[in-house]
Amino acid sequence: MNLRSENLKMVSKLAVVTAGMFCFGYALIPIYKHICEITGINILSVSERMVPGNGNVGAAAKLPANSQVDTTRTITVEFDANARGPWDFKPQKSSIQVHPGELATVMYEFQNVQNRRMAAQAIPSYAPHQAASHFNKLECFCFNQYTLEAGEKKQWPVSFVIDPKLSKDVTTITLSYTFFEVGGKTPAAPVAQLAPANGAGS
Repeated sequence: MNLRSENLKMVSKLAVVTAGMFCFGYALIPIYKHICEITGINILSVSERMVPGNGNVGAAAKLPANSQVDTTRTITVEFDANARGPWDFKPQKSSIQVHPGELATVMYEFQNVQNRRMAAQAIPSYAPHQAASHFNKLECFCFNQYTLEAGEKKQWPVSFVIDPKLSKDVTTITLSYTFFEVGGKTPAAPVAQLAPANGAGS
């Protein structure tokens, strides 16, 4: 009888412990939310912003620290392509509209139209000039040199965030790339793209 009584007591204790652990698991959710509110950490909202869609890069891309999307402003970003050599080089979109702090991605298309292998690289320029320090590229083909075989086609992305600290006078930014053969003379940035006008208000 003593052994049976001890077994019943043990089973009762285990049942109580199991029930306690179950309740604790449910209690963790409001506790976690409360801690997030106190500390200002909100991992869930960051995760939601990483969901693919609306031209954004998915979970593999990371937003800059403390990035806040300013939905009260819309900036038109124009894309320009200049080839210095035998290249077919162009953006898939001529322009998009983004909010400051919003992550956006645009694809560029390349083709080596020569009958030989060629190595090339792109250099960017911005208009107005003041936008350069506020145009943060997270991924860009301009970071590296590339080799294309004769007739080979490629597509590469440009992922960027415009700093919300950019002057509110700037409503349009032109991002211009010059694609040139490595080993040749590096061309200067297109003169037309250095002129201030489209991007700054009066």
